[in-house]
Amino acid sequence: MPASPSTARVINDRFALRLLMEQGPLTAGQLKQQTGLSRPTVADLVERLSAAGLIEVVGEAGEQRRGPNARLYGIVADRAHLAAVDVRMEGVSVIVCDLLGRVLAEASVPIDGDLGTGPAVEQAVALVERTAKEGGAEGRLHTVGIGAPGLIDPGTGELHDATGLPEWHRRLIAALTERLPEARVTVENETNLAALAEQRDGAAHDRDTFVLLWLGNGTGAAVVLDGTLRRGASGGTGEIGFLPVPGTTGVPSATDCEGGFHGLAGAAAIEHLGERYGLTALDPEPGEPLAAGVVRAAVARAGDPDDTGAHRFLDTLADRIAIGVASVAAILDPGCVVLGGEVGRAGGEELAARVEPRVRRMSPLPTEIRPSPLGGTAVLKGALLTARSRAQDSLFPYTNAPATP
Repeated sequence: MPASPSTARVINDRFALRLLMEQGPLTAGQLKQQTGLSRPTVADLVERLSAAGLIEVVGEAGEQRRGPNARLYGIVADRAHLAAVDVRMEGVSVIVCDLLGRVLAEASVPIDGDLGTGPAVEQAVALVERTAKEGGAEGRLHTVGIGAPGLIDPGTGELHDATGLPEWHRRLIAALTERLPEARVTVENETNLAALAEQRDGAAHDRDTFVLLWLGNGTGAAVVLDGTLRRGASGGTGEIGFLPVPGTTGVPSATDCEGGFHGLAGAAAIEHLGERYGLTALDPEPGEPLAAGVVRAAVARAGDPDDTGAHRFLDTLADRIAIGVASVAAILDPGCVVLGGEVGRAGGEELAARVEPRVRRMSPLPTEIRPSPLGGTAVLKGALLTARSRAQDSLFPYTNAPATP
């Protein structure tokens, strides 16, 4: 059935706005060419979106200086201010951006584990408020995207109780919602957000199906199938730390993953492995697990073929990681696994190159192993992508359909 005039306008407006978000400022002529709409229809939508305060004239194009086609139209970037928040075990990082994703302010604060729940929550909320003020968005945050470890209930969006996570994590979500009543506050698992960032700008930019294996204080995985992030019935897709694997002292339980893959590749296990081979953490970064510094030291020493300790450490670690990867590949056949988290980033190409042939020997399914190039910003990038998407859906007429002539 043909779309009604009002529906057609919504579809065309959304399509034009999406083009402007993805490509930057365009002339009316370029909008006409890329949407396939008639000149009068484009003129109408430009007038409609300008009156709504969504787009504005931002300059002129080329040498042509006369007529409406010479005007460049762009998104009104300050129509909405967004915040991305990365909640870690030991602190919080925040960036405040405009609707186009341009960073206006950023800050981080460590949070002492002995501080207590109330003071920790207040310190984190104050950081968000202060950063928003510095970015010119005091009292005007439209959407806040939060990345946190733990299970996120897909029905309620709430952070579940999780063994080993501080109580202030859960309290922070409610506190931000209360202190920022005008903002849309959403929370997502940190590994899922990192996967979105890898899909958009990182190691998986050319893949519709892949798995991000998070190696940090704990272990986790994010699953993207056919371009869509999969969370599972209870939000627990990717809880690979509980995966029963050989090489541990027992089997995991519902409340303890030490007998699972976590017992092989979690931070504590890697630190013990480093002690076995005489490795000392190199250049530990603030807030990162000591295991990342141990892996960084091994990689730095791996250039010496006679450094048997570094090579044996990396080979053993690669053996352990390959067990988890091969198990995931047997179920999902993702074709690509990205090594992320602090440990995955510290291992880089050196670790990925050792894991891939081991997986190849264990699994008949071809699986490429790639290191993450995004550094420690992956969770924040993913939180910002989520915040931008939700802000756009709120501000712009919602549809992803192509333009309707």
